[in-house]
Amino acid sequence: MHLRLIKNPDESKKIVYDIARIVYAETHATSLQVVEALVSMIKNICNTSGQDFASIISDSDMFESLKENSCRHNLLKVDVHNRGFQMCLRVVKRMLNDDLPDSCYGATKFHRANEMPSWAVARGYIADVDGLLFYL
Repeated sequence: MHLRLIKNPDESKKIVYDIARIVYAETHATSLQVVEALVSMIKNICNTSGQDFASIISDSDMFESLKENSCRHNLLKVDVHNRGFQMCLRVVKRMLNDDLPDSCYGATKFHRANEMPSWAVARGYIADVDGLLFYL
């Protein structure tokens, strides 16, 4: 018996899952507010830079979970039935349907409160959502 892999012909759903995986890995879906803020930031980057979503969510300098040595990297393999991941999917779908208000006030950068990247030293953050600090 030969098995054949059937691919999903609807590639538009792939980006929804890809964004949701990044958001889940970065936030662990600790609250709706932090998920909405990070998804809003991704949309802000898309709007201000002209980059597509795939380019934005593949930036390992922005998203630590993409680095193989990160403690968050394994969270990218979340089960699609996980409740937190399902929340991330719903928020990403809302954003793609232009039904998500910008809850991070135009921010295009973020970091965790317990970290201080060099780019953030001389800047003030504009939002603190569950320990994620957002910047313009």
